Amino acid sequence: MTVHVLNAKYMASAVRRDQYPVGEMPEVAFIGRSNVGKSSLINSLCRHGGLARISGTPGKTQTLNFYSVAVKVNETDRCGFWLVDLPGYGYARTGRGARHQWTKFIDEYLAGSTRLRLVCQLIDIRHPPMDSDLEAYRRLVELKLPVRIIGTKADKISRMALKKHVGIISTGLKLVPGEEPIAYSAVNGTGRNELLDVVNNILLEW
Repeated sequence: MTVHVLNAKYMASAVRRDQYPVGEMPEVAFIGRSNVGKSSLINSLCRHGGLARISGTPGKTQTLNFYSVAVKVNETDRCGFWLVDLPGYGYARTGRGARHQWTKFIDEYLAGSTRLRLVCQLIDIRHPPMDSDLEAYRRLVELKLPVRIIGTKADKISRMALKKHVGIISTGLKLVPGEEPIAYSAVNGTGRNELLDVVNNILLEW
């Protein structure tokens, strides 16, 4: 049974551990290049159009944003998780000092959170992984974090081309069978149930 999202709400923004919200719910974090469509995906996943702010200016998210998501995992059981929206990477016009600072607090979170159960790395499905995507993925693997790649903007290419583009990303990241990217469209909902199934498995294990 695919998990059903009951409600979602913004809870906190943070750049330090003492600013993280308290509680023992598992965390699912989302990270990707600036302008990859992360906010649109989060709003689509939670079916809440105004949950994550969508900006036309890349690099707008500059903090860890925590959202509390309540879900129904079966007919009787309800639980929740923290959805964590991380700042985008790879935006050249962001000042070097700010980029370094973001990297530091993002890395502190990824390396130190005891609640983190999954990192969803978003990559534009229309293009091969960029150097910043490869660098971010290598760091996530180095930290031994469970990672799932999400190919965003799947509605921008034909269904016939989806498999090819998923393969290009898989090859670029050297993913093994079973780790293939989930093709996702925030416009038509492609991939939403598949991603929710992944979240459901995490909640059941928790």
